[in-house]
Amino acid sequence: MLSACASEAARKESVMREVDYGEVRMTEHRGHDDLLSAGLGLAGLTGMPSAFADPLQPTARELRRRAIQASWKGIADLGPLGGYGTVYGGVPDLPGCEYQAFARIPGARSPHRVLLQVPDNFDRQKRCLVVTASSGSRGVYGAIALAGAWGLPHGCAVAYTDKGAGAGYFDYADDSGVALDGRRAKRGEAELEFQPPSAPVTAGIAIKHMHSGDNPEADWGRHVLQAAQFGLATLDRAYPAEAPFTPQNTKIIATGLSNGGGAVLQAAGLDKEGFFAGVVALEPNVHVKDHGRAMYDYATEAAIWLPCALSAEDFAAVPLARGPRGAALPAWPIRCARLRAQGKINGSTLAGQSAQAREYLQARGWTDEAIRSAASTTAFDLWRVTTAGYAASYLRRGAIDTPCGFHYAAIGIGGLPGVADPVTRATWWAEGSGIPPGAGIGLFGGMNVSTDPTLVGSECLRALWTGDGHEAQALQASVAATAVRLPRKDLPLWVVHGAGDGLLPTAFSSEPYVAWLREEGRQPIYWKVPHAQHFDAFLALPGFGDLHVPLLPYGYAALDRLWAHLYEGAVWPVDMPTPAAQPRGAAPLERGKLGLP
Repeated sequence: MLSACASEAARKESVMREVDYGEVRMTEHRGHDDLLSAGLGLAGLTGMPSAFADPLQPTARELRRRAIQASWKGIADLGPLGGYGTVYGGVPDLPGCEYQAFARIPGARSPHRVLLQVPDNFDRQKRCLVVTASSGSRGVYGAIALAGAWGLPHGCAVAYTDKGAGAGYFDYADDSGVALDGRRAKRGEAELEFQPPSAPVTAGIAIKHMHSGDNPEADWGRHVLQAAQFGLATLDRAYPAEAPFTPQNTKIIATGLSNGGGAVLQAAGLDKEGFFAGVVALEPNVHVKDHGRAMYDYATEAAIWLPCALSAEDFAAVPLARGPRGAALPAWPIRCARLRAQGKINGSTLAGQSAQAREYLQARGWTDEAIRSAASTTAFDLWRVTTAGYAASYLRRGAIDTPCGFHYAAIGIGGLPGVADPVTRATWWAEGSGIPPGAGIGLFGGMNVSTDPTLVGSECLRALWTGDGHEAQALQASVAATAVRLPRKDLPLWVVHGAGDGLLPTAFSSEPYVAWLREEGRQPIYWKVPHAQHFDAFLALPGFGDLHVPLLPYGYAALDRLWAHLYEGAVWPVDMPTPAAQPRGAAPLERGKLGLP
């Protein structure tokens, strides 16, 4: 069994069903390497970025190790108080093989990366395939802390997709992108993860999610289905004597979080043939036509209004809502003043202005709990950064005509646009989040010379949602294309969301989705977890984790229930009481705080 996945994968004949995946790259991961942590273990995942022997030319194995490490750190709370590996979860040594390819949705200009992990402990008696999509715009390992950490120890193979996003950044300065093995390659030297049309060297950097011309979000569900098909076909190659692997003889479990959660719900809506055995979605970015609000809508609103609302004294004690020693963040009162100058609010005091901004958001569906949690997103400028990228994607723009004057470039001297140094460029695939800034890449433009320089760009992005011009209509049509469809009636489906999510508030996403399902005769299980917010990784920040609990344990618990139903004969519950979670506090997390059975 140890050699099965390696020897059979080397055969040239392909039994890939329905889709031609082109080259399939197989690698073995054993000894001082494994599938779940690339040999780092929990202690190594929490440490400094794994080393490159030659920073100018890291090997594919070194890049993979750092990519896995970055994905874990971006999703899970691995801090000393977080309880990962002691209270819940774990990072066991799980050797096996990986298969990776570029897949294409029919009609797409750019591929999405698919990857299958087959552990040596793959249970051929309980055939199980977990399929997942990356959170946010992360690379292909972006859901490993959820799908890999749960599925691999259960003896499941795990299929991943980056759903048309990822850090396959293309740098026009040297005309290079990312090859299948993660290393940099120039146009024409190898098939690239993302190869945009030619442009001048001054075009900066093109980002696959934003500049592919595909509006990948509309195809998230197809990406997930294609990843599952790749998983089944690759299992055929790994275990030819037991082929074919099909949805009829292999349980396919779909799970994901954030954008990945939205992706598996999109896939569930396309699954009319009983492809999936069950779906567990965490904090999903899900859009239902005529229900709730699309993410671009409330995110562009938040970018403008939240800085002022969070200036209210009621939020003074909220982590990240104030600067060092509780000092007010200067930019936020300035935003109140700008809104007053525009006539959107009135009042001569900051208290009055911030109160009106808060009331405006509350009237639009924001709760105080979501506003408090959104202080982190606002302090890190994530609203503007995210919506600038999404606007480019929805309008199918390239690197040289990103909407509202924004563009991406390497961060040079003095923080100005420059040329990436080769060492930094070599790390992009491993360290990039898929939405710059980060890993030495900046978001530039969309600003003016004023006391509130970012407002002009945020207002431009907002006008693409509220306006009725040609560009606004095109963007609105692209958002409409992302709407989820109704899943089949007999599909076990569980949605887990933090009550304090300030990035994807439940009132705009999960709650309208679940209500819609119930109106249509479905019976989803829904956990709105008290004191959980969007970013488990933020719980390691000082003071932030004291007020919250992580969300991952509840996703693992839902998956455990699904496993018991599929493999142990347990009845699928009609409903499950939401755990009575309590804030972690300043001490290490205790299991009792989670409120799990």
